[in-house]
Amino acid sequence: MGDKAGTRVFKKSSPNCKLTVYLGKRDFVDHLDHVDPVDGVILVDPEYLKDRKVFVTLTCAFRYGREDLDVLGLSFRKDLYIYTFQAYPPIPEESKPHSHLQERLLKKMGQNAYPFHFTIPQNLPCSVTLQPGPEDTGKACGVDFEIRAFCAKTTEEKNHKRNSVRLMIRKVQYAPEKPGPQPMVEMTRSFLMSDRSLHLEASLDKELYYHGEPISVNVHVTNNSTKTVKRVKISVRQYADICLFSTAQYKCPVAQIEREGCDQTGGLPWRVSHVFCPTCFLSSVTHWGTVLIVLYCVCMCTRLMIYINNSEQYL
Repeated sequence: MGDKAGTRVFKKSSPNCKLTVYLGKRDFVDHLDHVDPVDGVILVDPEYLKDRKVFVTLTCAFRYGREDLDVLGLSFRKDLYIYTFQAYPPIPEESKPHSHLQERLLKKMGQNAYPFHFTIPQNLPCSVTLQPGPEDTGKACGVDFEIRAFCAKTTEEKNHKRNSVRLMIRKVQYAPEKPGPQPMVEMTRSFLMSDRSLHLEASLDKELYYHGEPISVNVHVTNNSTKTVKRVKISVRQYADICLFSTAQYKCPVAQIEREGCDQTGGLPWRVSHVFCPTCFLSSVTHWGTVLIVLYCVCMCTRLMIYINNSEQYL
């Protein structure tokens, strides 16, 4: 859907074509101090509405198990946040000023269109997906946000897929525009029965790298010991803190590079420098089911997860 200004609107209808949801976007940015509001319009067939109400629900859920394992009443899914908005009849206490897009949609759709709006809490995690393995089926594990619209007399009334609309959205964060300090770490290894040590220093040329961009790692080795350095290996790992029954940290290697032929016999002090350029691609990940990725709602392409967080999270 478009107009003279070229506005893009996402539209989805129920299978029976009685309800239609319109959204201006499906990616909502967490700016750390606030989150973009979720506002849209729902169009209802008046003959189908009758004496029922129109509800729109925003749900944030964490799935930590495959759908085919949901047996015996056990579900590997945890709802982190649920909020229901009554679009019709409107509740005066919940009414807010319409956005520019809502005003244009309401004017175009007529009297059978009703606005809705949500405010996503800042302490909710962003949308992420756990990369499924080759043999995994069903919905992938991870955190997702869903908007569901339906007609019912009460929110407890059971509704069916044919008369409801489900639309996936994303809560995302972007890396800061201002570059941070250049990362650098160093360590010294001492050996038993020896007063000489091996000193290692590694640094990056910048703090932030994008998907598919080479990571320049500068390695400086100062060997004052009697040991021999045969090879240097660089690995990039992704860490994720996941809270189920208790908080646990998972790590997964996403890139690795190793250089042979750097034999340096100890005994005399020497210093050598190496530059490594590992590249992180999702296709190079071998530990399926352990790496977090970003799933785009529109083009359904994937990227390794980059998550900047300064607030307390549920996940």
